[in-house]
Amino acid sequence: MQPTLETFAQHLDLSRDRLEALLSQSLTECLNSPELQQQLSSLDVSLLKQTLPIAGSVLAERLPPFYHWLQTELSVKRVPDSPEHTTKWVIGFVNNQESLSRLVELHRPVSRLAMERSVPSLVGMFEGVEDLQVRQEWQKAISALCLVLVVAAREAERCVSV
Repeated sequence: MQPTLETFAQHLDLSRDRLEALLSQSLTECLNSPELQQQLSSLDVSLLKQTLPIAGSVLAERLPPFYHWLQTELSVKRVPDSPEHTTKWVIGFVNNQESLSRLVELHRPVSRLAMERSVPSLVGMFEGVEDLQVRQEWQKAISALCLVLVVAAREAERCVSV
């Protein structure tokens, strides 16, 4: 969990304590939290929309090896056949065409461990983007989406354990 927490702390404007508190909440509590709402509303959506081609090329290049890693190292059974699915989803979210609830639904089969271990790699895909502002904004956006997914995975694991 430490690398995931570090990734969130590096890219989101939240303290470690606040992140740990959010990660222990239910999905509903997290989605309704002022902290998450502030993170989402502070995204520079116009910059994200403007730089979708950059994000698309990063994802097209880096997702196939990431999917292979998910399958071979983390035993994730179902991964997209190509990066287009993920790229379309991210574009849909930035354009307000996809919801966080739908994102959670799509990722329900992924275990908490796989979800948490994949966050640093997914956010790190944008490390090579030369424009600092663009890189930081995409890393923040992906971190915020991943935070929601980790909270959902933890909640699902707690429900199974009970």
